[in-house]
Amino acid sequence: MSRNIVLLLLTFVLIAIDWYVWQGLRFATRNLAPVTQRWIGGAYWGFTFLTLLSYIAMQLLPPDYFKSTTRTFLFAFIAIPYLSKVLAVFILLIDDVRRFFQWLVSLVFPSAAVISPETGEPTIPRSQFLATTAVTAGAALMGTFAYGIISGAHDYRIRRVRVPLKNLPRQFHGMKIAQLSDIHSGSFFNKTAVKGGVEMLLREKPDIAFFTGDLVNDRAIEVKDYMNIFDKVRAPLGVHSVLGNHDYGDYFQWPSVDAKTRNLSDLRTAHHMLGWNLMLDENRPITVDGESIGLIGIQNWGAGNFAKYGNLEKAYQNTDEYPVKILLSHDPSHWQAQVLPKYKDIDLALAGHTHGMQFGVEIGKVKWSPVQYRYKEWAGLYEENEQFLYVNRGFGYLGYPGRVGILPEITILELVKA
Repeated sequence: MSRNIVLLLLTFVLIAIDWYVWQGLRFATRNLAPVTQRWIGGAYWGFTFLTLLSYIAMQLLPPDYFKSTTRTFLFAFIAIPYLSKVLAVFILLIDDVRRFFQWLVSLVFPSAAVISPETGEPTIPRSQFLATTAVTAGAALMGTFAYGIISGAHDYRIRRVRVPLKNLPRQFHGMKIAQLSDIHSGSFFNKTAVKGGVEMLLREKPDIAFFTGDLVNDRAIEVKDYMNIFDKVRAPLGVHSVLGNHDYGDYFQWPSVDAKTRNLSDLRTAHHMLGWNLMLDENRPITVDGESIGLIGIQNWGAGNFAKYGNLEKAYQNTDEYPVKILLSHDPSHWQAQVLPKYKDIDLALAGHTHGMQFGVEIGKVKWSPVQYRYKEWAGLYEENEQFLYVNRGFGYLGYPGRVGILPEITILELVKA
């Protein structure tokens, strides 16, 4: 099936959704003054036209036509209204299913039919309650997502975690680790807020800092405007980083293989210019007062259909002498797939990747997000057989330029002797 036919079919589906929701909106507002109804109709269809036009433009124009930030906002401008409309459609369908069964009953028992006071004919009217509920629920969901952009996108939170490790040398007891993950610099739209987040990290005065992947959405050039912010991330024992699945440019339509290869090379250079020690399937000692623990960093390795560039076997070589080993691996699914079954002496793994789906609930001990149905470990600290995994909720955002419930995170981990 050609791309143009797919575009045509999807556009038809979107228009059908628009029309169906409009029927419910028109019914819900039918008792308002005529001029108010006209204003509501004009606003609804005017906004819908702009949304459809944006969708068609994103599909027809080349991928590099829009800046990365512009593309992110266009995606949100399209996705948020239609997610809200789909919720309204679901509620309206409940009403239409009810009307359908009521119609079937009226065929068998004509006396059960409702007579319209206007026409005197049998009718099966919509439910005012369900129509109003559909419109209200859709509007509320859209408002929630809008609030997540305005307030949640840069509402950085420090999360403090103590990790007890049984073989931790006394020189490392109390060591403070700062972890950043999933910066996605191509999505940022508030440079001042991003700078504020980095300053929050620096005020913690960590001993060492780790970045666990996804510096950009697709292209190395995305980080250019933020180099002078993230190069301020410093720690006495260095800043050490790995690559995430988005850093390879796998989700972008490159004009050639060479262009994609150059992009990855440029991204590696960016890590160097930031002063970060990029680890590519390797290990190095972290030394304090003559005692060392091992730091292992691998390229992205994700279960399922995600790229498996990382080689943990290679990175693990010659680490036997380290009493404690810390692994930087972007995708938390790697922990269950390879680390726990084969590498029993990797004491702590640090990951990111999930973003907590940028949507969910965290109130006290209640923690929920749709992403938990895809990832067993998706946010926070996990332990299995005295091995630990910490999954960072991400510093940035992707696709939806905001966060609802699952806020951006700066992790401060304290290593303690178990």
